[in-house]
Amino acid sequence: MGRRRERDDHHDHGFREWGPPPHVRRMMARGGFGPGWGGGPRARRGDVRTGVLQVLSEEPMHGYDVIRALEERSGGRWRPSPGSVYPTLQMLEDAGLVKSEGKDGRRVFEITDAGREELASRQDGREPWEDGGEDPFHELKGSAFQLGAAAMQVARTGSSDQIARAKEILDEARKKIYGILAEA
Repeated sequence: MGRRRERDDHHDHGFREWGPPPHVRRMMARGGFGPGWGGGPRARRGDVRTGVLQVLSEEPMHGYDVIRALEERSGGRWRPSPGSVYPTLQMLEDAGLVKSEGKDGRRVFEITDAGREELASRQDGREPWEDGGEDPFHELKGSAFQLGAAAMQVARTGSSDQIARAKEILDEARKKIYGILAEA
């Protein structure tokens, strides 16, 4: 006969104290819960392309200097990864929009006349990083995630009374949020 393991705590269905199950974390990381979930503002390749052309129009730079310049101009809100900037520099060079020259063992990139024309056609009065943060949900995502994490912690570790009180608070918050929409 097999021996049954005694447990004095409740069955947790695989949830760990430190967060949601792996499949939920993966969905959140890749944006599976809709706009705004996952990592910080991501730049599309077109945005990186415009940003690179923009900073190179001011002065020739190394690839790392391009990344730093974009981060500085955005006030730290947007820092394209080397994995997006360096391939973009190579594509721009292949297209004749920038040229590079080796200096001190590093490549220095400079915009060409064709690159300046391309930049002029791409500029619409907005900075390249502004595209990623304009989603209205963006401002609420952190608060929504923290609220969900607190509710999960109460569900895992709270008493029956604490769970009931948390449910009342969540229900009231939901009603108030919908009330905001009804105020039109």
